[in-house]
Amino acid sequence: MSKLKAILWDNDGVLVDTEGLFYQANRELFAKHDIELTHQHFFDWFLLENLGAWHLLQTRGMDDAQIAALRDQRNRRYAALLAETHSHVIDGIAEVLHHAAQRTRMGVVTSSRRDHFEQIHRDSNLLHHFEFIVTEGDYLHSKPAPDPYLIGLSRLGLGTDECIVIEDSPRGLRSALAAGLRCIVIRNEFCRHYDFPGAFLVLDQHTQIAKVLSELL
Repeated sequence: MSKLKAILWDNDGVLVDTEGLFYQANRELFAKHDIELTHQHFFDWFLLENLGAWHLLQTRGMDDAQIAALRDQRNRRYAALLAETHSHVIDGIAEVLHHAAQRTRMGVVTSSRRDHFEQIHRDSNLLHHFEFIVTEGDYLHSKPAPDPYLIGLSRLGLGTDECIVIEDSPRGLRSALAAGLRCIVIRNEFCRHYDFPGAFLVLDQHTQIAKVLSELL
């Protein structure tokens, strides 16, 4: 393994505990249309692929404009849920970032909308650790396509063997692998059952990441 010169971090589920709120916003919306969005559905359609559950509404005859309006409604509800909690930072991650930033370069590569990302981190006191942030709108194709992580690599100006990714979802892992990057996965509550084939390392708890990075950096 080449000397590690940079870490590219996912955001939701890795730095901040927001996956459950995003699931809640989607579950509430689809329940209004008599669709039960289970944890397994959320895993399959949102975390494994990048489909959402909009195809279920398309089969009922909804057109693109109607679905876009519902997506906006979902996004507003998610923002409201985020606003109900002061801090979303995962316990211990601030200390991990503090120590890692002293030894390596770091950036964030996320599928979050820019406005949601900024809302989440308004008071997180985490962003000063990162050289850059890549969010939805900065790339053409979202995860699991390689585009987000290729942009992260370009911002760093480093080779794939000099960087590592930290993710929590199958589509995030696939995005990193498609970009030629090694990926450490921290399982979230929706992915406990998944093996994450191709991952450099799979962790079950965030508390394990400090030790792993201390050995790599």
